[in-house]
Amino acid sequence: MSRRIAVLTGDVIDSRRVTDAAHLYHVLDATLATLAKRHAGRGQRYRGDGFQLVLADAGQAMTAAIQLRAELIRHSEPHQRWDARIAIAIGEDNWQATQAITDADGEVFVRSGQALDAMETHHLTLSLIEAEQDDCLSLITRFVDDLVDGWSRYSAEIVFLSLQQSVTQQALAEQLGIRQPSVHKRLRAARWALLADTLACFEKRLADPDFRS
Repeated sequence: MSRRIAVLTGDVIDSRRVTDAAHLYHVLDATLATLAKRHAGRGQRYRGDGFQLVLADAGQAMTAAIQLRAELIRHSEPHQRWDARIAIAIGEDNWQATQAITDADGEVFVRSGQALDAMETHHLTLSLIEAEQDDCLSLITRFVDDLVDGWSRYSAEIVFLSLQQSVTQQALAEQLGIRQPSVHKRLRAARWALLADTLACFEKRLADPDFRS
């Protein structure tokens, strides 16, 4: 039966410069598995630094993309920033979580792959299969992309943990072994309040094609 899904196709930026490829692949594999389990989907790494993540919960697509990039950034090597290009496509498909990603060839899978191939200067893009290009969504996606591009490892870490669990700043401070004011400072640097509201808006829009804010 057809349903609305999200397909995220991506690759690691400048992966050939990574000195510890085994660690990079471990982080990527673990993150894909975590996101797939959390968002009722399936993830797969291929061609070394390439990957695809399919989510049965389309509304979580942008959040998953940000979590994946944040996890790569926070595990970066001292001399090189790890990050990924991710092309998100949303649309109707009969794919099921028990089906291998390599066997899927619906339009939403094709569109996601094409969008990644066409990506030039940006690291994040969004396509809605059932609708004409939404200039406002494209602009907001560019904003989120630019925001992530400016994160330090500390910003990426605090955002990843905040998206992974709903806890107080004091709890995050204890988890990280720092003081609560330092957590507050890192959240402000990452523009967390604005990002959280933006992701909530994306969740409603991507889950429901008729949603209007």
